[in-house]
Amino acid sequence: MHLQQTKAGSRKSGGPQYFFHSLPRGIKDFLRREKACEVVLQTPYGIATSRFKAVHKDFKISKGSIVRANAQHDRIQQGDADESIGEAIRRWYGLPQGRDFKRIDVTARIHSEGHFILQPTAVLLRNGKQTLALAQDSHPLSFHQVHRSRLWQSQIETRHRLDPSGVAWARAQIKRVVEDHHRNEGGKMHEADLLRASGALARLGVDLGPYLTSGYDCHDSHFQFETYPRYACPVEIKKSSRGFKYQIERYKPLPRVVVLCVRHELTGLPDDVDFVDLSALWIALRD
Repeated sequence: MHLQQTKAGSRKSGGPQYFFHSLPRGIKDFLRREKACEVVLQTPYGIATSRFKAVHKDFKISKGSIVRANAQHDRIQQGDADESIGEAIRRWYGLPQGRDFKRIDVTARIHSEGHFILQPTAVLLRNGKQTLALAQDSHPLSFHQVHRSRLWQSQIETRHRLDPSGVAWARAQIKRVVEDHHRNEGGKMHEADLLRASGALARLGVDLGPYLTSGYDCHDSHFQFETYPRYACPVEIKKSSRGFKYQIERYKPLPRVVVLCVRHELTGLPDDVDFVDLSALWIALRD
């Protein structure tokens, strides 16, 4: 399954167009049934909302309405987005500028709530000879005893190289929080105490938003790893990740959250929910 760019370099008629090829039966049936749907784009950090639309070949979006059309292919329609789907993929994955795409390999999955999630897996640039594989990870922002994402590991290595004293300070701050919680297993410490690690996490590229009393604890949080763009993702604070079970399906607007905990004990991890265990992070920072 792939996207093929047409109207290379064009700024007319909505700019470059991206047509689907070799769609699996299930995806074709979904588009035929829905006619058009919003695209959720998989980025190196995880899923993100977009203003792109996946549109069945017999329809188009005109002035905000789905109307009949006679296109040759199912496609991605740019709509009122500021860039094409190709440029969005280029920006998120840090791909070379100034060259059109010949082909973008993608996969798609349909979430139980009806989200159309598009994941780019590789690109071939026009006049290029080599396909460029794109980063893929089932849980790209998870860091715990069982799974340490490549993105997190690369970020830690980069921070060690660029700011060794800052990493040493961050480790010392996280160590204090972890040890305090392990000494107070009786439950007297509030989960919000984990926010004492926010300064240390900021040194590593995690900017926690204000602690709220409804919804996700730190909804307005951001991640900035490597050379990738800044990524918005809510963060939930839990002493133990087991306490997150009741919230897994209660989300707005996407099933996307990172759970920050001091003990990761939840099994059967859901898609698009990542877990950062401060205990595992502290250990990794001393390596």
